[in-house]
Formats: sequence, C-alpha cells, structure tokens
Amino acid sequence: MRTVEQHLAEVLDLVRPLEPIELDLLRAQGGVLAEPVVSQVSLPQVDNSAMDGYAVRVADVAAATEDDPVHLPVIADIAAGDTATHALRDGLCARIMTGAPLPAHAQAVVPVEWTDGGQARVAIRRPAPTGNAIRRSGEDIEAGTTVLRRGMRVGAAEIGVLAAVGRDTALVHPRPRVVVLGTGAELVDPPNPLRPGQIWDSNSYALTAAVTEAGCVGYRYGFVGDDPRSFMDTLEDVLLQADLVVTTGGVSMGAYDIVKEVLSQYGTVTFDRVAMQPGMPQGLGTISESKVPILTLPGNPVSAYVSFYLFVLPALRRMQGLSPEPPTTVRAHLASPVTSPQGRRSYLRAVLEYRGDTAQKSAYTVEAVSRQGSHQLSALAETNALVVVPEQITELPAGSLVETIALPGRE
Repeated sequence: MRTVEQHLAEVLDLVRPLEPIELDLLRAQGGVLAEPVVSQVSLPQVDNSAMDGYAVRVADVAAATEDDPVHLPVIADIAAGDTATHALRDGLCARIMTGAPLPAHAQAVVPVEWTDGGQARVAIRRPAPTGNAIRRSGEDIEAGTTVLRRGMRVGAAEIGVLAAVGRDTALVHPRPRVVVLGTGAELVDPPNPLRPGQIWDSNSYALTAAVTEAGCVGYRYGFVGDDPRSFMDTLEDVLLQADLVVTTGGVSMGAYDIVKEVLSQYGTVTFDRVAMQPGMPQGLGTISESKVPILTLPGNPVSAYVSFYLFVLPALRRMQGLSPEPPTTVRAHLASPVTSPQGRRSYLRAVLEYRGDTAQKSAYTVEAVSRQGSHQLSALAETNALVVVPEQITELPAGSLVETIALPGRE
C-alpha cells in the first residue's frame, strides 16, 4: 500500500492551475486573482466632506458658542459629484454634502447639527478644528498602491475594491468545473421509493456540495449503474464541461466495480490501496484525448467524504492557483481512548472544542464519536474534525495529544 503522502503527491502532479482569463467583475466572482491589482488613482481622488455641513476656515468659527454663534454668509451649495470650481475667502462658508469635493482654502467642515441649517446665512454654534469631517485625498488608497494581491479569491469586497479603482474586469483563474458521478446499481435518487437492497444516493450530493464549498462549480450527474457501456457513454457526455471528474464507488475488488473495470482499459488511470482508514481504495489518472483529470473515490459515504478533504480539495486549490497545502491540523487532547488498525493511518470523525486552558499543552480537546464505520454517514453531521492516528499506533489513551484536522466550514 502507498502512503497518504505518496498518493497526494500523485494527485497534485495530475492537475495544473487553470489558465487565467479576463472576466467582467460579476463573472469574476469566485475566481482567484492571477495578478496583483495596482490602483492607478488615489482614493479619495480629492479632499471631500465626510458629513453634510458647511465648509469653513477655522479662524472664522473659532469663537463660536451655543450662546453666541458665529454668523457666516453661504456662498455656494456643493453636492457630491459637483465638478465646478469653488473657493472660500475669509468670513465666508459653503454648504456641502457628504462626499462633495472640498472648496479651495476650506480647512474644516462644520456638521449641520452644529448649526441652524441656514441656506443664505448660517449660525454656527461650535468651533471646528483643522481637518474636521474631511476625507483627505489618498487617505484610503494612494496611487501606485497594490490593493489586491495575486492569489486572493474574488468576493464581494474584492469586487467593490476593483470597481472603486476603476476596473471593470479582473484576470482570474476561473472556478474549476467539477463533474461528480456516482456509480452502483443499488443507488436510487431521493425521494423515489426503495426496493430491497437499494439505498438513496447521498455521495454525489455531498461531494457536489463540497465542490461548491471549495469555490468551484459542481455538476452532479447523479449515478450510473453497473453497465460498462452506460458508464462509458456517461463519461463521454460529461467531459465537454469538466476540468475534473470525480467518481465515487466501483473502485474496490468486487465483481461489479465498474469504474475500475472500465477505466483500467484506458491505460492512463491507475488504482491503488492507500494505507488509510477509511478510504483505502483510490484511483487517479486522465481520460480522453484532452487528458481530463479523474479522481476515483471509494463508495462508502464516509470514505468518499474523507478522501475528498485529503485528496480532492488540495487538487482543486491547485487548479484555482492557490497553494495546495494539506489541511491544517491542531494538536488536541483526546477526551476518551481510541483504537486504530496496525499499518493504516486512521481519520476518526470527532468533535473538536476550544477550552483555552493555557496550563495544558494544547487549548483544544477532541472527542471521537462512537460510530466510526465507513458506512455510518450520520456521524458526519455531528462532527467538525478528524483525529489522525499514525500507522504504527493501534491505541491511544484518554489525554493523549493528537493531530486533529479541523474540517472546513464546520467550525
């Protein structure tokens, strides 16, 4: 059997970052920036008002009080977007709206709440220090500043920044298109009635959702039975819209393991056993003349789920131009003892909790759930982590310090 690290290395050798493309902002959402974004302008581009009020010279309002307000003539109304040129002289002010450009020689903005709101002449009841309620040019961004780094995923905030600096497109690694295909004659789409020996398909739903959570575009193609011709036809149909194909089921040693039977004929897909539990049978390779990568996962629900986070997720990250680093682990104290088979690395579903006890070697505790069978899907909904038990260890007592993978999106 190969190690987890050996199999992951082969998976990552199989994929490459998708070629960057220039997309308009809303279509770029979810992609990963393929270049840094440098602002060609300062933001704000000019000094402007942070509030509705009156642009003044500081000396003119220095003596203002509630009991003895200063009265100033209002020489202009300046709205946001005003392109006219305005200037103040001593003893004059201008009514100004939030975001409006500051008139020349103005030193502060008096909020309208400090005044009587006059239009031709205003009574100002409080002094304003220099710079009061003024947004300075370049205060947010200076021209020439890198505002977004290469490798950042484009979300709502990033789209806002791009538009704010005048960009209407972005060069991104697009979201990979991932086709998820389940196999097995026993599968039935919910909520159709079950016959004896049948089960409702859950793997293709869970894996497609995991693909979406990873920032990619998932296409669930449901499942195919155990007929080789049907499986081949389905594969040919999905390749046109796939950057990666993920199958689940049919990769073990059974007489009806259709994925292994069909894909072995290509000569470009290999199947191996990986020294792990759950998820020992795995396969990978490319199919068709276009060499679309394919990853074949086991059919047991938990095996498929764990395999996705260990192998498929790093591959998807690489395809998006991100670092394909393995999942981050934290060290945690076991709340109860666990066992593991000799020679295989176990990934036990568990509940990870932060206790914050600095007196211990770790601030985390982790409790492995009791239902660890690879078919026992229900425990997944209760857990947020995987306890990693190394190959050479068969049991660990309560209190042991273990490496624990925090599952993305389940904190």
